[in-house]
Amino acid sequence: MKKITILDIAKELNITFSTVARALNDHPAISTTTKQAVRETADRLGYRANKVASSLRSGKTKIIGVLVPRLDVTFFSSVVHGIEGVMNENGYTILLYQSQESIKQENRGIDTFLRSRVDGIIASISLETEGDGGYGEIKDRNIPLAFFDRVPQGLDVPSVTIDDYRGGFMATEHLIQSGYRRIVHINQYRNINIFNERLRGYLDALKQYGLPIDERLIIKGDFSPEFGRQCVRNLLANGIDFDAIFTLEDFTAMGVVQELKAAGKDIPTEVGVVGFANEAFTSLVSPTVSTVDQCTVQMGEEIARLFLRLLERGDYYKHKPEKIVLAPSLLIRESSSR
Repeated sequence: MKKITILDIAKELNITFSTVARALNDHPAISTTTKQAVRETADRLGYRANKVASSLRSGKTKIIGVLVPRLDVTFFSSVVHGIEGVMNENGYTILLYQSQESIKQENRGIDTFLRSRVDGIIASISLETEGDGGYGEIKDRNIPLAFFDRVPQGLDVPSVTIDDYRGGFMATEHLIQSGYRRIVHINQYRNINIFNERLRGYLDALKQYGLPIDERLIIKGDFSPEFGRQCVRNLLANGIDFDAIFTLEDFTAMGVVQELKAAGKDIPTEVGVVGFANEAFTSLVSPTVSTVDQCTVQMGEEIARLFLRLLERGDYYKHKPEKIVLAPSLLIRESSSR
């Protein structure tokens, strides 16, 4: 089939090429009647706008690059859902890329975005990212850039996060108020700010309630169900006394629950468990897992709106960057309800 162009529409209506172009772009100089006739004819002929040509003329692609660590985690897919909804409402399309927690893949994603001439980048850094992770170059090139959840250290840019310190404090305080005293915290060994803040919240809750800090109860490693299972096996094998476990995220909590059940431990009577993130499975397993909700869709909508404000302003980095911190909420379920 022949590709329909603006010239075909102009011939059909016996008007000039420029009139059709301006009508399709909703130019105020073109009458409403002409605009309607042009749009109806375009639809009837099957015209599709050449976005590449349009972007070359305007310098804008109306495409935003969104870089996430992984999409098989409810947290990130829900944030993307929130971003996409707001962006679509405002005429933007998102180009999505997963870093798979790899700095190499993350850099490849950034390169893909730049080659695609995106209007800006929204990102959450990988676990392997150190320093500014190469994002400083994007800022130096005056390309709009904003982060959600995980933000690179040493780079002062717009962001939307939750209060991870508060989340860590709330989870630990809930366990203490439920009668648990020997609370294990499973965290990450990498220097990622959000995980450090959850640890700080855990430590401050223990201090506030006068409980001793036992370094044997702070375990750092990788997060996964298998790591959660391994932590429980090690605690039991080494005879370390504990009666609750607070994990930095829900997949590790799932492994903890599985291994505790395999060891014949009653949850929550003998051991309480609290995760972080409110992954979908936490409300479906038995026992249901208490967790900290991170307001995922709201986070996506907030970062999208922040980013649109950044685009409208134009002078992206001349003002103090806007940083939004959302309040987490604790979801108390069976795993910590004594």
